[in-house]
Amino acid sequence: MAQETSEILFPVYLAGDLVFRKEAILLFEKLKSICFEYGLQGVAPFDGQAEARSLSPGRETILAFVDADKELMESSVAGLFCIDPFRRSSEMDPGTAVEIGYMLGLQKPMEAYTVDGRPYSEKVSDYWRDAWGNYLHNRLPSDAPASGSLEDPDGMLVHSEGMLQNGMIEGFIEMAGGQVAIDTDFFEAFRKACQRLSKRLYQNHQET
Repeated sequence: MAQETSEILFPVYLAGDLVFRKEAILLFEKLKSICFEYGLQGVAPFDGQAEARSLSPGRETILAFVDADKELMESSVAGLFCIDPFRRSSEMDPGTAVEIGYMLGLQKPMEAYTVDGRPYSEKVSDYWRDAWGNYLHNRLPSDAPASGSLEDPDGMLVHSEGMLQNGMIEGFIEMAGGQVAIDTDFFEAFRKACQRLSKRLYQNHQET
């Protein structure tokens, strides 16, 4: 059940590979409307890029985007992060991963969501099979610490067993009091994360 909106609207940073998707602005508008249902003010990366949008593509433009998004994260009270696999690979958008680390450093609450509930090791396995026709194999025992038991054809450890993404991602989300909401419907996954974050923020507000 949606949180009744009040005079308080908590500004929440919305991040993920969403900025690269088709009709991204319309997508963010939909997410903002869901946020409003739960007493949150969704803040999209585009909201801080008005001046940068008029610049030609290039290094200076990208740095202007980065600076604007950094300011948005600093001015928001929390973050909602999409950790879907990016560009047909097993990994999420690396920029979003950096933002998750930055928000943890700011000690702000976070929640995450995804439409892909496969374990990380399965994502990696499927990627190698589908893209290259190769398969993972067991890593030979060694003295090196390991967070996984498989390696890919390049000899790289398939780490973070039991996680949905790199362990730093899910670990940082949990350190910030959150969890990863999963649903095959994108908007439903977002709604679950949004509802949980709203409940946390309003409870904290009432306690302070």
